[in-house]
Amino acid sequence: MAQQPRAWQRMLSGRRLDLLDPTPVDIEIDDIAHGLAFVARWNGQTHGDFAYSVAEHSLLVETIFSRIDPRAPAKWRLAALLHDAPEYVIGDMISPVKAAVGPGYGALDDRLSAAIHIRFGLPAAIPAAVKKQIKKADKISAWMEATQIAGFSETESSKFFGKPDLALMQGLDIVLRAPVATRTAFTARHAELLSQIS
Repeated sequence: MAQQPRAWQRMLSGRRLDLLDPTPVDIEIDDIAHGLAFVARWNGQTHGDFAYSVAEHSLLVETIFSRIDPRAPAKWRLAALLHDAPEYVIGDMISPVKAAVGPGYGALDDRLSAAIHIRFGLPAAIPAAVKKQIKKADKISAWMEATQIAGFSETESSKFFGKPDLALMQGLDIVLRAPVATRTAFTARHAELLSQIS
């Protein structure tokens, strides 16, 4: 009888996360922050001495989301910070790869997102209106990344990510720093938002 392939990963916290059936009990913020700080956006094809990590991107998206909706409660800001959290175990696939993989990737992402949300007191599924605003912030961040560190022209970036509202980017820059510094910043922001929800 053939042995089932392993579908779980051991985390640094000691947790064993089943990718096919993730549970909130096996989710730890330190694992998420560590993983995201070492996952490179743009498949690492960016300028600079450090890769631009998903953790750094997530911090920027949460900042932009807060500018889009300054009255958003802390729980939706937390949802923005965690919008790419499943990538701590499944990595950051660029959009063309996601399209090639098909709907299986989306289902895996949805299961992990639901477990992560529940673990931190959010609804398993984020309301569509909030998700739309987070996506808008995500696209603005992608536009900034594309033009500042990934070699895209502004015209090309606007074609793929939409023309951003310049006021929402005012004073913001892409930050490249060591993974340990990004991990610390991500964990601190997570703790701050959680304390505002409690």
